[in-house]
Amino acid sequence: MRLRVILWLIVLALAGGSAALAQEGTALREITDVEFVAWVTGPESPSQTDVRYDVDGTDLGSMFALDDTLYIAFGDTFGCCRPAGGGAGGENWRNNVLAYTTDTELEDGITFDGMITDAEGRARAVLRRWRDDVTVIPTYGVAIGDRLALHYMAVKEWGPPGEWTLNRSGWAYSDDGGQTWEQPFDAIWEGDTNFGQAALVLQEDYLYVFGIHGGRFAGVALARVPAESFLEMDAYRYWDGTDWVEGHENAAVIASAPVGELSVAWNAYLQRWIMTYLDEVRRAIVLREAPELTGPWSKPMIMVSADDYPSLYGAYLHPWASDGEVIYFNMSQWGPYNVRLMRARLVASD
Repeated sequence: MRLRVILWLIVLALAGGSAALAQEGTALREITDVEFVAWVTGPESPSQTDVRYDVDGTDLGSMFALDDTLYIAFGDTFGCCRPAGGGAGGENWRNNVLAYTTDTELEDGITFDGMITDAEGRARAVLRRWRDDVTVIPTYGVAIGDRLALHYMAVKEWGPPGEWTLNRSGWAYSDDGGQTWEQPFDAIWEGDTNFGQAALVLQEDYLYVFGIHGGRFAGVALARVPAESFLEMDAYRYWDGTDWVEGHENAAVIASAPVGELSVAWNAYLQRWIMTYLDEVRRAIVLREAPELTGPWSKPMIMVSADDYPSLYGAYLHPWASDGEVIYFNMSQWGPYNVRLMRARLVASD
């Protein structure tokens, strides 16, 4: 791990480091006014998730919408009481939990309408582990018609910081508003492929899947499928840099490594697609832009630094607030092991 980071730092130095201002031919000049809005989860959140849902600590928080309801998917979740040194841990471990809200006033944070709960009112897991899975974590969601879909990763083994391997990744779906979920045995990518973690975009009847391997050191590959056929793995085609072809192993890297948990959305203010993710080497949440989903994607521009928010990760754009000059996104911190709502201002190039 340490050797890998050193090598990446050398690469960054040779490339001139991180982008602070506009790159030639890009629409974004700089990112300013980055602010913490409110905790999304934990004791200090508007929803008081610790006492209302037994969610004292959790992470991630990718978001997707169906009509007027926003769903927020979280990873490994714990009740009271949290470890003194921070990080994951506590009682009542659940591999994943799911919240929902109709709150559109983000200036004071996100207040949940509810979570998917058990009979005692505690948030419960919506996706189940299979044999040999350490955990099963939703990486992104999407609504296709009235059906909710979650892309998930099934972790085989945790490695050094920022590295893990997968048994598989795949799809789950719900037809009852997230209360119950099906996980088809054949709707999966076997093993640790470049679609182990994903960001999802629904565009012109296609579902686009931006994928990376398990961990935070891969480059981004791109697949697409007719949206109604997302459970049919043979229907996927993969961008090889020129055309859409069969076979995930033929997918080209469209955004260079190292890329951690990621999110992609259209930004009308810039008239560009934007991608946010954790850059483990830069120790920062970064943003890239592109005129098309296939690219070319710009160099990363730092949005939030670990100097200001230690042990930060995850960077999930809010689907109702990512297309303007001011954008909102969820960001996790390992120490508090909870999710923050953040906002930032994009400044367009002249």
